[in-house]
Amino acid sequence: MSYITVEDLSFYYDNEPVLQNVSYFVDPGEFVILTGENGAAKSTLIKATLGLLKPTSGKVTIAKKNAAGKKLSIGYIPQQVASFNAGFPSTVLELVSSGRYPQGKWFKKLTPRDHAHVKKALEAVDMWGMRHRRVGELSGGQKQRISIARIFAKDPDLFILDEPTTGMDEGSRNNFYELLQHSAHAHNKSILMITHDHDDTKKYIDRQIRLIRKENSQWRCFHMSS
Repeated sequence: MSYITVEDLSFYYDNEPVLQNVSYFVDPGEFVILTGENGAAKSTLIKATLGLLKPTSGKVTIAKKNAAGKKLSIGYIPQQVASFNAGFPSTVLELVSSGRYPQGKWFKKLTPRDHAHVKKALEAVDMWGMRHRRVGELSGGQKQRISIARIFAKDPDLFILDEPTTGMDEGSRNNFYELLQHSAHAHNKSILMITHDHDDTKKYIDRQIRLIRKENSQWRCFHMSS
């Protein structure tokens, strides 16, 4: 069972073809990266997969249930997260902890396991030391990191991450990739991540999907091993 199955997807901006006959899949337990040179419509493909953009043709299937038979949950981080203004009242810790609340249960008491999960998520993006800072005081890159941490705290079945390591140093990136690999292999999560850093990810990923454009054609997917 695949969490994502895309078959012969094509996408046009107005009358201009951008993606043509793209097919790919992502299974539970896999850490998959989506690569391609600048302008390769990687983010467009992700948005069309999620229904944020309407494909011109083709079929997209996202599983309704996870491998355990429960409703599939999705955590998506776009390339640019929504901004938080300077007056945003929550601390980093409060915002990330909110990812542990079940939908509609904002006053649930968090358990020691919840708190440990939040700490691990913040450590993974090197933001634990700033947990008491107000979110509105952070830089754009720091806000991106805590948005990623909140998704990890939420613990979805399917992670879809668009260039999540922008602004991270090499050590932080490797720690982050290790966490993604662990999430996939030990907890049967499904990871789809857009990245330019294929060399950095080689020892962590299971598979690479690369968007390539041949002469007189639009971007298409080619599947490769790590």
